[in-house]
Amino acid sequence: MATVAATATAHRTAEQERLRRKQRLAATLRLFAERGFDEGVGGHVTARDPERTDHFWINPLAVHFGHIRVSDLLLVGPDGAVVHGEGGINPAGFAIHSAVHAARPDAVAAAHTHSTHGRAFATLGRPLTPITQDACAFFDDHAVHHAFSGVVTDAEEAERIAITLGPRKAVILRNHGLLTVGGTVQEAAWWFLTMDRSCQVQLAADAAGEPYVIDDESARKTYATMGTPEMGRLNFRPLYADIVRRHPDLLD
Repeated sequence: MATVAATATAHRTAEQERLRRKQRLAATLRLFAERGFDEGVGGHVTARDPERTDHFWINPLAVHFGHIRVSDLLLVGPDGAVVHGEGGINPAGFAIHSAVHAARPDAVAAAHTHSTHGRAFATLGRPLTPITQDACAFFDDHAVHHAFSGVVTDAEEAERIAITLGPRKAVILRNHGLLTVGGTVQEAAWWFLTMDRSCQVQLAADAAGEPYVIDDESARKTYATMGTPEMGRLNFRPLYADIVRRHPDLLD
């Protein structure tokens, strides 16, 4: 499936691929709004431009996730300047995403918001435990960044986050929240959605008692199905179809 996806991408023109990424980026923001991931001006999702690969598309500052359309997205250069679109960007968003995109040329997209369950679990300063099939998507494929030092606005702290993330799909930022990446917007979005839900399940299970933990061998086997890029794209597909049908204006 990865080969099919890569071939399909290769056959699109840069303009077609750009539009595809922006459509899924706008849809992701709408989906995040419905799940309550937006809070004030916090949170940002980005998609690397297919031609100017050191530039990325991002949601504008102080625009509600639930109102974002394709035409609202901003293209930001490596110096933080908006080169396409109207509006400002979140300084912390630029710091974090520019560092992640620079460190991970394979990552087309990155997602970070202040989701309730992600923030709650992040205060514990520990990784997710493989207690469910869904949580196994992150088995040995996420890290915890312990160095909380306030709002991330400087390049050095953002680079430290990127280093902690490493080659993985996700990082839990202690006392802050979650950040996920993917080779497509769909992957980064789905990993964030399911990671936040896994945090919710972990918190509920821990509060109820002592959950059974899936053994490493079984968790690794489950990861081979649940944690693949193909599964990330597949799980995002019905969500995208649903949000576009209900909110077609997001494509404007």
